[in-house]
Amino acid sequence: MAATMCADADSGENMGRCASMCMNTADVATATMRMMMRTGGYDMKVMSSMMTACMVMGEACAAECGSHAEMSEHCRICASACRAMVEACSKMMSGMKG
Repeated sequence: MAATMCADADSGENMGRCASMCMNTADVATATMRMMMRTGGYDMKVMSSMMTACMVMGEACAAECGSHAEMSEHCRICASACRAMVEACSKMMSGMKG
């Protein structure tokens, strides 16, 4: 949600790269969450790949938003949320069993 809100605010501030990064992060995170909720078709290799993609995207978004954090409150919030998501995904992956 923080990435979606940041993307919306960025678009009004001519921050195209940041907006795109935030939209991509929101899409990857949403897809990963939805897949995790479907336990009937759970495949460990696929989920591991999705979690990894989510963490990589979250790290990239946190870096991009972090570069604007001093001048933009929504970027500061998004960077913080992305770092928290990466940490949560990392902890979850360490507990995943095949």
